[in-house]
Amino acid sequence: LYLQDRRVWLTTSCIEISASTASQPSDFFNSRLIHGGQLLNGLAGPTVMNAAPFLSTTWFSADERATATAIASMLSYLGGACAFLVGPLVVPAPNGTSPLLASETSRTHIKDLIETVLYAEFGVVCLLFSATLAYFPPRPPLPPSVAAASQRLSYRRSFCRLLSNMRFLMIALAYAIPLGVFAGWSGVLDLILTPVHVSQVDAGWIGFWSIVGGCVVGIAMARFADFIRGMLKLILLLLFSGATLSSTWFTLTCLNSITHLPLTTVTLYASCILLGVFLNSSIPIFFELFVETVYPVPEGITCGVVTFLSNMFMGVLLFFLTFYHTELSWFNWCLPGSCLLSLLLILCFRESYDRLYLDVVVSV
Repeated sequence: LYLQDRRVWLTTSCIEISASTASQPSDFFNSRLIHGGQLLNGLAGPTVMNAAPFLSTTWFSADERATATAIASMLSYLGGACAFLVGPLVVPAPNGTSPLLASETSRTHIKDLIETVLYAEFGVVCLLFSATLAYFPPRPPLPPSVAAASQRLSYRRSFCRLLSNMRFLMIALAYAIPLGVFAGWSGVLDLILTPVHVSQVDAGWIGFWSIVGGCVVGIAMARFADFIRGMLKLILLLLFSGATLSSTWFTLTCLNSITHLPLTTVTLYASCILLGVFLNSSIPIFFELFVETVYPVPEGITCGVVTFLSNMFMGVLLFFLTFYHTELSWFNWCLPGSCLLSLLLILCFRESYDRLYLDVVVSV
């Protein structure tokens, strides 16, 4: 717990430094330190994203853990939802979807707006960093459950346990492949929707509502999992069945010249938002299933491995995008393919609840 507390302080420090470097206006900082700031932000990100299961185990009882994991993990995605709106609404898009004069004045105006957004982000990060330094207790006075008070494996034994556990590797791939593909796809959603004449602002609203809907549904599903235990696999099967259908619907809609499906704003909004809802809401359910499967491996190590895998698949996809960026229909087909593969992996997965067994049976 002490080490986790220090990692959180280090994480917020990295984020603050990265935000300060990104907000510098000179060409030197733009070409040099912004890359360093993004690297620091990337190093800090997994700690923040993976802290949810650790915090829920440390601070909440067995019948509240899934809900606490959902709320803590979804907060970071709400920040991403705000990013979908802040960018398009504050900074105009210099592409065919937004009327913009290609003058030096317009470029200067856009640069000033970008700097305003970056300085605002830097201010928010400084505020959060100060709050973390002021008050961040490592644990409650009394452990809320048997699992919270139990010993965890060492780092070396944890990695050996994870790499030798085929069930964990199966469910980790079921998480990493579709979520990594979806993260890369969401990052270039405005480029994907530009050929079908959807503006950057509309693409931002689609991304916003898909994340917000996923957060709401994810918390609701986690609360249901707290009430009726042992249903994590069934919940994931339902979510990924919906994700596979909605992603296929979106992909076929974009190929309306071949499929003759109606290409309207309503269909694009509905398919994209449903896809985001199904995939984003599965994140806290996956986190809980990971921890249950490999307990007593520490929660941070478990979720850190799967987050690394997800980022790796996203990076590979974006790497191919640098070479095949003129026509993006292949990118759309990666979504239903990854969701279907994940659905099959979840279907073959044999679930277990070792941590829940310790809390419910051993405590009694």
